[in-house]
Amino acid sequence: MPEHQAIQCRCAQLSGLLQPIRPANHCICHCADCQAFARHLGVPGTLDGQGGTDIVQVPASHLRFTQGQQHLACLRLTGKGMLRWYAGCCRTPIGNTMADRKADFVGLIHTGLASDPHSLDQAFGPVTMRVGVDSALGAHKPKSAGLIGGMVKVLAFIVGGRLRGSYRASPFFDAQTGLPVAKPQVLSAQELVAAKQVP
Repeated sequence: MPEHQAIQCRCAQLSGLLQPIRPANHCICHCADCQAFARHLGVPGTLDGQGGTDIVQVPASHLRFTQGQQHLACLRLTGKGMLRWYAGCCRTPIGNTMADRKADFVGLIHTGLASDPHSLDQAFGPVTMRVGVDSALGAHKPKSAGLIGGMVKVLAFIVGGRLRGSYRASPFFDAQTGLPVAKPQVLSAQELVAAKQVP
């Protein structure tokens, strides 16, 4: 098992390092919101054939950006939605966080992990959670799996981060103000309709 995992956008202007790489929860999410985020950014290969996004959930405090953090951009599908982070330079999806910085959690999207020579299965183990299957594309929906176990893992990240105060090290929130390092842009009603349109 590798000791770290590289983070990099497609044009390599934004890069970073995840270290340590455990604990982690490897999952596939087919939900309509994750699909909409991917369609809005328009990066080929973000979604699989059934509209799933390969995601690795880890403590956000384990991640640091080493280059180009000024390119980090953020959007929300709605005014109360998750913070969805991407590289503004080339629109590579990076990950999803909650709006509260005290939640030491990020769901890293495979597009930002693709530059590392280690596969996600090598680094984080096989997929153990599959969610949002009702929104999966195609007639034959995949089966939901691992939801309770995945929720327990994420809750452990959040509780541990609160107890240790490690949530303050999240690269997605300013250490002094607690605000997102990039102002979240909320999609307009028209943009959201377009993003949720299944091709």
